[in-house]
Amino acid sequence: MPTITAFENSPDRGRGQARDMRVRWALEEAGQPYDVRLVSFAAMKQPAHLALHPFGQIPTYEDGGLALFETGAIVLHIAERHAGLLPTDGNARSRAIAWMFAALNTLEPPIVELGMAMLFERDRSWYAERLPMLQDRVRTRLGELSRRLGEADWLDGAFSAGDLMMVTVLRRLNTSGLLEEYPDIAAYVARGEARPAFRRAFDAQLAVFQAASRS
Repeated sequence: MPTITAFENSPDRGRGQARDMRVRWALEEAGQPYDVRLVSFAAMKQPAHLALHPFGQIPTYEDGGLALFETGAIVLHIAERHAGLLPTDGNARSRAIAWMFAALNTLEPPIVELGMAMLFERDRSWYAERLPMLQDRVRTRLGELSRRLGEADWLDGAFSAGDLMMVTVLRRLNTSGLLEEYPDIAAYVARGEARPAFRRAFDAQLAVFQAASRS
């Protein structure tokens, strides 16, 4: 049974934004049981964890003699080992993997930059001037994604690991107000969140935060 690491006390307050959510969801879609080892912020910088993740972050994935870090690599590994997250057709499979990379490399960077500014730069004198620029960068990507998605339920035929990654990235905009400007993308995210495997993963990580809050 694989073991993943997650925050002992997640800064996202149980909203499913921590990146272990992506791995939990993939494992739930695959029907693969897993264990979770919770780590504190201090433990993440200790040698034992750094041996698994050289940048001192979460999640990590261990299964037998294999240890992985980076959610894209972990989810791809899970998808290649279990049915349901990658198409069987070779070309469709490659396209699904391309969408995984697009989520992480094209959509996520401007979304994360916007989120960090909204969290940590509100008191800066240049925040009001910089915010519209960051929002417009995200709007550009959302517009491009909206045109490609059209009226389809998923990015390329059936639900895949590409959709899993894209939905988890887009959920970082839930409090920004930007998703509401693109009803098709908002509906796409809602479809992902309605999947039973997503709900199981979300409830599992929320339970960790609730337990930490009570202790």
